[in-house]
Amino acid sequence: MSNLRIAVVGCGYWGQNLLRNFCELEEAEVVLVCDFDSRALGRAKRRYPAIEVTQSYSEVLADPRVDAVVLATPVSTHYPFAKQALQADKHVLVEKPLAQSTAQVLDLIELAESKGKILMVDHTFLYTGAVRRMKAMVDSGEIGQLLYFDSVRISLGLVQSDINVLWDLAPHDLSIMDYLFEREPISISATGVKHLNTPHENIAYVTVQFEGNLIAHFHVNWLAPVKVRRTLVGGSKKMVVYDDTENSEKIKVYDKGVIQTQDPERREKMLTGYRNGDMLAPQLDTGEALRLMAREFVASINEKRAPLSDGYAGYRVVRLLEAAQRSIEQNGRMISLRDEHFSTSAILNTSNVAAAD
Repeated sequence: MSNLRIAVVGCGYWGQNLLRNFCELEEAEVVLVCDFDSRALGRAKRRYPAIEVTQSYSEVLADPRVDAVVLATPVSTHYPFAKQALQADKHVLVEKPLAQSTAQVLDLIELAESKGKILMVDHTFLYTGAVRRMKAMVDSGEIGQLLYFDSVRISLGLVQSDINVLWDLAPHDLSIMDYLFEREPISISATGVKHLNTPHENIAYVTVQFEGNLIAHFHVNWLAPVKVRRTLVGGSKKMVVYDDTENSEKIKVYDKGVIQTQDPERREKMLTGYRNGDMLAPQLDTGEALRLMAREFVASINEKRAPLSDGYAGYRVVRLLEAAQRSIEQNGRMISLRDEHFSTSAILNTSNVAAAD
């Protein structure tokens, strides 16, 4: 089987990372790099002199050598660029978020399926050793009944000009939550604030609720003096702390919990006890997550199967972002995810299985 031939579109901060990883894959060949900025193309050409470059996206779409397009472009271009690529019979990988609305995402999913092409979103953190280990713990029941998900993703910048902090940072943690829980949320609420005369919110707080008192909370901030990337997953048996800024011991598993018993002599009195056990820092796969993500894209095409972060995974994250944005605009009002506009009952369990070439 010949290598999959790829065009990388967008050579900014993230596009350079995608370009490097696809260039280093044995199963793929980057044949074309596209960016409207000649300086970005110059950097790519100096590093990879054998790869052709162009400032014309139309040239990418018309090139018969290109089997798949990797998009690392501004969020406002994700939908039109991805749609054009699918219409040109290319497989498509899109940097998060997949699009700016659920309507756009569903249009892309329908088009990909009608064309028999793979549509995938770059939810990079799903491919980290830390998140995959947490997923195994959740699925095996090791941490017990899920109680909460609490994440903080803050730093000083990078402030985006076309989207707010919610759409920039929250997709990472929303995608992790979606992957770990595999449950339908019932409501979402969010608040956000704009500072320094900026047109977009630079601080936001989001709360997602599920059946059975399971709750998730997200804090995203572009104006923090420190960089924090910390997630807590609480279970009835164990609790997990995931700190992505740690060079080692990114995950710490605490055998701690709360035990409640009832006093038989006084029915109304509940006794609370605390279980304090050991802390374990499990060994994790240290492979680069972006490399695994790139390999999953190529493998899903070659194996004619849905990738882990397929169009439906992208839909579920955009659905939460869209509802959270509506809540922000309505001063934090709780938005029901059971409303027709946000319901996923018809597609939540559907897989984006494309009959790839």
